Amino acid sequence: MAQREHDTVFGLHAVEALVKKDATKILSIMVQHGREDKRLAKLLALVYQHQGIKVEFVPRKALDDLVNGRHQGVVALARIEPEKDEGDLEDLLQGLSEPPFLLILDSVTDPHNLGACLRSADAAGVHAVIVAKDKSAPLNDVARKVACGAAEHVPLIRVTNLARSMNWLQQRGIWITGAAGEAQQDIYHTDLKGAAAIAMGAEGSGLRRLTREHCDQLTKIPMLGSVSSLNVSVATGICLFEALRQRRKGA
Repeated sequence: MAQREHDTVFGLHAVEALVKKDATKILSIMVQHGREDKRLAKLLALVYQHQGIKVEFVPRKALDDLVNGRHQGVVALARIEPEKDEGDLEDLLQGLSEPPFLLILDSVTDPHNLGACLRSADAAGVHAVIVAKDKSAPLNDVARKVACGAAEHVPLIRVTNLARSMNWLQQRGIWITGAAGEAQQDIYHTDLKGAAAIAMGAEGSGLRRLTREHCDQLTKIPMLGSVSSLNVSVATGICLFEALRQRRKGA
């Protein structure tokens, strides 16, 4: 099998974010022939500002066959970037001028959930999302589409050993809060200010035992209805924005 030489990025928001972030990565952009709407026209106007990007108009079926998801009439082929690792995390932390705010995802294997978590992380001002190399969703075209451009802005760091990396973060003064249903304290009474990381587990199983044991504290989202848990991306958004509220208030 030939080695894949490019990534596919699809959807109006995801492609626009890639053009704005680094247009030099783009090899070509395929646009659905005959599709006319204001958002696509706006994107094409942005693309045409960057000389050297090849734009090809193709039948819708060509785009349908290329990606698995709603492409909204546009697909970009882009150069593959090496994944970021522990060394990149150290460089990122050293370059920050404010207390680190990190998200740790433990065994989140669905690309849709990864993309949604990246979107919430970007909106909440998270500096990086940390996942394990094993048992974690790939940052593929589906995840990028769901992230709506956040994948181009929030670094995704893949680490070899999640528990060891958590210990490394703690040695650098970062307080790790794990979300767990059995926690005694709820998210609204948990201190999430300062140098902080929030650890979220897979939907259903939650944080793995070793990951839970490496947290400095545990917290939970109060549940008043009949359901016992939330989708991990929804729960992540709740936790991140409560942390953002506290960090902005400084209380």
